[in-house]
Amino acid sequence: MSDIETISVEVAYALPDKQKIIALLVEPGTTAVQAVEKSGIAKVFPEIDMATAKLGIFGQALGTKGLAKANDYLMQEGDRVEIYRPLISDPKEVRRRRAAKAATA
Repeated sequence: MSDIETISVEVAYALPDKQKIIALLVEPGTTAVQAVEKSGIAKVFPEIDMATAKLGIFGQALGTKGLAKANDYLMQEGDRVEIYRPLISDPKEVRRRRAAKAATA
């Protein structure tokens, strides 16, 4: 039996037609970025660009709302780090177009 304490966490990524949640054990002090790297999820989804990927914990984007940035966020027992896909279009621009179209209709 190992003397090194570990915590159980998950790493998740989803496409419209495919998703993967990888459970793994990490040492306390592991950051969200380190957990993603250790999970090997980029082998399943090679399109993930960790240099630009946005990460979150249970739907809360890291680096916002008082949460530490992904490189600084220390994983806690039971955390699920989520890798977010880049937006295809800007939601604000979509709303502007829809409002402009409704105004002319």
